[in-house]
Amino acid sequence: MTRLAVEDVDGFFVDGREVDREGLTYTVDTLASFPDDEDLFLILGADAALGLSTWHRFEDVLARATVLVVPRPGTDSTLVRRVVPDAVFLDMAVLEISGTEIRRHAATGHPYRFLVTSDVHRYIEANTLYAEAVKSDIVEGLSEMEETS
Repeated sequence: MTRLAVEDVDGFFVDGREVDREGLTYTVDTLASFPDDEDLFLILGADAALGLSTWHRFEDVLARATVLVVPRPGTDSTLVRRVVPDAVFLDMAVLEISGTEIRRHAATGHPYRFLVTSDVHRYIEANTLYAEAVKSDIVEGLSEMEETS
């Protein structure tokens, strides 16, 4: 889905090394797999940036990549700066929607078509991602009472 989301965005590309690696994956290991002379940028929502200090070897993450922070509703940038002093806050609209909320919309049948790209929407729908199993106490076929009537 990430590939689909950024395929028409100049300057963006998706690298699958973290997904393709076996076992536990840590951002610090992914960053270390790039050449030392390559400038790396880690884009995080402000809410995720607040939790960066809990990440495995987070000091090394901060040393290896420039952290770009996307504003998130209800997340104080002052608190983010305490965790990531050198963070670069992106000048962009604060969206009142999260990935979690988009997945919830998809799971419950609420509209989310314009919250993701057309290609991502088609992918989610075609693969029935996030769809909740239909919950019902209705038994298909005839019940015993109907059979004897």
